[in-house]
Amino acid sequence: MSSKTQALKKIKSLCYLTLGGSVAYQFTYMKKDFNGYYQTFLQPASQFLTPELAHKVGVTAVKCGFFPREQYDDPHVLTTKFLDFELSNPLGIAAGFDKHGDAVVGLRNIGFSIVEIGSVTPEPQAGNPKPRVFRLPEDRAVINRYGFNSEGHHMVYNKIKNIDKTILTNGLLGINLGKNKESNDAIQDYILGIKKFNDIADYFVINISSPNTPGLRSLQEREELEKLLTKINIERNSIQAKTKPPLLLKLAPDLTNDELKDVIAVITKKQSKVDGLIISNTTIDRSSLVNKEFSNEIGGLSGKPLTNKSTEMIKQVYTMTKGKIPIIGVGGVFTGQDAYEKILAGANAVQIYTSFIYEGPPIITRIKSDLAELLQRDGYKCVNEAIGKAVK
Repeated sequence: MSSKTQALKKIKSLCYLTLGGSVAYQFTYMKKDFNGYYQTFLQPASQFLTPELAHKVGVTAVKCGFFPREQYDDPHVLTTKFLDFELSNPLGIAAGFDKHGDAVVGLRNIGFSIVEIGSVTPEPQAGNPKPRVFRLPEDRAVINRYGFNSEGHHMVYNKIKNIDKTILTNGLLGINLGKNKESNDAIQDYILGIKKFNDIADYFVINISSPNTPGLRSLQEREELEKLLTKINIERNSIQAKTKPPLLLKLAPDLTNDELKDVIAVITKKQSKVDGLIISNTTIDRSSLVNKEFSNEIGGLSGKPLTNKSTEMIKQVYTMTKGKIPIIGVGGVFTGQDAYEKILAGANAVQIYTSFIYEGPPIITRIKSDLAELLQRDGYKCVNEAIGKAVK
């Protein structure tokens, strides 16, 4: 063997040794201090990916169990009762992250008690053209116009039908339903979803508040909403099953006060009632943005600009309904304080999305531990004692 060949062989061996050592170091570091590892390596690395690609990588990582199982849960103060379910904590992942039901088990394992998938449409559809997701780091916000990209009822159902329900003990699986863009019968699209997922959903969400499907938000208008919910309730009542998953309605944060009053009038009628509300979806309002580069991009804005807007809407609805309709609060929850303020405003539980995109799994423990401290500081023995306490 020539000296040149021997030298190349040594260099190759050295490269393999260096690479192996690097991988071993990274793995050891990640196992020892995952939060530090995420903030030092993974979070900065994700910024080199396009927002949509980073989203896909994140879902895959959760699905494959790349992130460690979360150990934190205060067994007392964070225990929450919602929709007659006992939850280990009040924190959930909002629809929009796991659109196709790929990472339900992984999301539960990293600490979410509520995992809401979708929006799911009856037929597969690609959604809007790319690019359709934009980061606004200065505002801690995201604009998206995915447009209900979905693998369809059949594909999503087959993914989640065999999930071991014991994994979701003290947790909930929500199915967020949407309509196909080209559908001529929106009501039938939602009814098909309820029929398809009735045996595996813990609750349903009727999503008529996304700004990314033409004409969808018009279904929040009084006459259209009453027609929609009345027909859905008739179909729900006709389903022969031991249990019927609760029905939630997701509202836009851009409703006027009069429009909101109309919604409340509809959902409190017997024939068009719902079991709960999700407040709120993304906004089309750009008035508070610092980042002007993407301010003209069409789509729904989520993140910090929604924090106060959604909290005030929760308080308003809680007052209008006298606290009789359960609420999941969504919009700009980055801290335990943000979650606490939504609970004090009237939310029974909260969901995150954009903060999870920016901060990753470490934010789950941080929000829950800070929330537990705040509850205990103010003398609340559990989440339910604090609900609506800021409403005068």
